[in-house]
Amino acid sequence: MNYSIYCDESCHLEGDHHPIMVLGAVWCPTSLTRAIFNRIREIKIRNGLSREFEVKWTKVSPSKNQIYRDLLDYFFDDDHLHFRCLVAENKYNLQHTLFGQDHDTWYYKMYFNLLKVILSPHDTFRIYLDIKDTRSESKVAKLRDVLSNNMYDFQRRIIERIQTVRSHEVELIQLADLLTGTISYLNRGISTNEGKLALVTRMQERSGYQLTQTTLLKEEKLNLFKWKPVLPKS
Repeated sequence: MNYSIYCDESCHLEGDHHPIMVLGAVWCPTSLTRAIFNRIREIKIRNGLSREFEVKWTKVSPSKNQIYRDLLDYFFDDDHLHFRCLVAENKYNLQHTLFGQDHDTWYYKMYFNLLKVILSPHDTFRIYLDIKDTRSESKVAKLRDVLSNNMYDFQRRIIERIQTVRSHEVELIQLADLLTGTISYLNRGISTNEGKLALVTRMQERSGYQLTQTTLLKEEKLNLFKWKPVLPKS
């Protein structure tokens, strides 16, 4: 089976004053992506929006809550859609120099931890990351190398491609943004937007999880991993 994985992130910048970073990945069989894209566009149109409307967590509000609830329900109703999320805690405690890295390198290490659980040596994958900056090409290529080597795929057959895309052009990146944003909002302990709080509650109801703890590794519909930095011994 060939799968496509669509990734997004929340609070990933080093100096953004947020205590956590959240990475999320939605994946499905590549053969179904066109139908899923069309279904998401239909949901937009049904809610009185253009099919080109960009779904973003930052746009969630009580007045637009219905479309985001519909998209959330669509994710849980479609058995072909899956989501894995990594919540990196205590960003303030990161000590990059002790590990010979900068924040950008750590960011891609977290992407490795996010994606390695999804990949399988028996399938092939196409991975799409929301474009972060114009200098990410070499880091993305390195990420593919590390993921491939981790599976002893020295012929580079399992990961067919890994590339950056623009979220406004890719509906499943937008869905990843919504799911990632919901978990990020909850784990940051924010409660100032009624529309966003309603989506947090809906996601908890549909998933059966509180979304603040690591799930079982084999959880396939909504898989969550809480990562904490290793503090040096005194």
